[in-house]
Order: sequence, then C-alpha cells, then structure tokens
Amino acid sequence: MKKTLIAMGLGLSVLTFTGCMGGQPQKSNTFECKIDGATAPQWVCAPTDMEGGIAAMGSAQPNAAHDLQFQREEAMAAARDALARRISVKVKNMFKQFKSTTGTGDNQTFDKATESVSKQVASQVLNGSKLLNTWISPKGTMFVLVGIPDQEQVKQEVKNAVKSSFKNDNALYQKFLSKKSQEELDQAIEKEFGGAAQ
Repeated sequence: MKKTLIAMGLGLSVLTFTGCMGGQPQKSNTFECKIDGATAPQWVCAPTDMEGGIAAMGSAQPNAAHDLQFQREEAMAAARDALARRISVKVKNMFKQFKSTTGTGDNQTFDKATESVSKQVASQVLNGSKLLNTWISPKGTMFVLVGIPDQEQVKQEVKNAVKSSFKNDNALYQKFLSKKSQEELDQAIEKEFGGAAQ
C-alpha cells in the first residue's frame, strides 16, 4: 500500500512538472513537441498563424523512391488544403458576424455569397502562399508550414470578393454600400483576418 502511494505521488509529480532547468521546475503548460522520439518544432504539433499572416501545416510520408521533391510537393498540397479550410472557416465566421450586426440579406443569399467569397479568397491566398518551414522526422516524415505572410493582402482580397459577390444581388448590394455596412464589414474582417496571431 505504501509503495502504491509513493508511486502515485511520483506519477503526479511527473504530470505536474515536465522537467527541471537550472533547478527551476517547468509548469505543465509548457509543451514539448515530440515526433518519432525526437523534439520537433512547435509549429509541427500546434500550427498557429504567424504574426501578421495566416499559416497551416501539412505532412507526407517518405516514398519508395526516396524522392524528397515529390514528398515536399505532397506535404505542401496537404498544407494548402488545410490553409483553404482555415480561410473558409474565417470567411464563414466573418459573414456570420457581419449578418448578425447588420441584419442584411436572407439565408439563401448569404449562403451563396459565403461560398463565393470563400472560394475566391482561398484561390487568391493559395496562389500567394509560400513555404515557411520544413522539418523531417527521424523516420522520414516531412512536415511543412505554408502560409501567406501579408495579412493585409488577405483582407483586401476578402473585401474585393465580398463586393463582387454582393453585386449579384441588387438589394443586398445597396445595403452593403451604406457607410454602416462598410464599417461593420471592416470590423468583421479585422476580427477574423487582422490583428495578432491566434
């Protein structure tokens, strides 16, 4: 019984502290990214937006021919798919906020506009995306971080796409042209695409 309690106490100590550096214990909220037994860059385990930009991670297993270029292309394709999904979620959130604050348009019109803007923005962002980081695990899995560093460009693409999409519905476009709607749209875009990395 005593041995069991000691073992449990040691187990709790391991959960509470991840290690010691210079005699100072590190708290459990410090996270070490481990892949195939090796310490990986933080973005591999928890990809986040870079300051002023949007990013996503993709990976690819080694291939039989050990063709690193092909492996990189596979990983980048996966990262770009993830980036397109992130853009789509951000656009949907932006439209949801814009609609709730302005009361503009019916659901069907907004759904069409959301899809249209999402596709346009994702296409433009993917065209401008860049390889930001690469890491290969000990077992050969390649991880890449792809993103667009200029978030101002993304915000402008969103505005352009919204404008062209709303033109397809005259009543919606007239409401959109009002100063209040422009301000609400700017706030919604800034909330989803602006500011510091999330």
